[in-house]
Amino acid sequence: MTFAHLNRRTHLYLGLALLPWFFMYGLSSFPFAHSQYFDARDAAKKLPLWTMTMDRVVDTPVPGEGNDGAMRAFGARLMNEAGLEGTSFGVYRQSANQINVYAYSFRKSTQLKYYVDTKRLTVEDRRFRWDHFLTGMHARGGFEDERLFVRSWSVIVDLVCVAMMLWIATGLYMWWGLPGHRAWGWLAIAAGTAAFVVFTMRL
Repeated sequence: MTFAHLNRRTHLYLGLALLPWFFMYGLSSFPFAHSQYFDARDAAKKLPLWTMTMDRVVDTPVPGEGNDGAMRAFGARLMNEAGLEGTSFGVYRQSANQINVYAYSFRKSTQLKYYVDTKRLTVEDRRFRWDHFLTGMHARGGFEDERLFVRSWSVIVDLVCVAMMLWIATGLYMWWGLPGHRAWGWLAIAAGTAAFVVFTMRL
């Protein structure tokens, strides 16, 4: 087997293996670009996006600013108070008086808001929407969550990114091996690069 033959096979089977990922990233880009459309549909139907499921006083020590480890532990305590376990979450200080925790999975999202002055904790569940499901898959990543299955997703996303770069490299190699098509290839590369640079500089 020659290198050219191996390269073609690699390009072919990488493209087939990456089909679900290309499909997911491509399809989920539409909700990102047209989020106003989906929000307007909810507004027209008068469907609330968030539904409150808890509102009560929780007296727990609040960490100071600048301590990420303590803040994450605080978020975990709030999650425990709300009866939420085994899900990924992020925590951040909305203001001096409010700390938000966002718990999420592909199918469900919950936001917790803790008001420091009144020691009040509210919990709201977000209604399932397909656009949120897709954009959640598109944006999901990171290694903050130490659970094996969650980290495995992040590892797979890294591998998919590497595979995409390899797929591009094998495609370039095949194109360069066809001298009669190099001019059209250079034109395509130049047009794509020019459009990318113009939008990068203007936006």
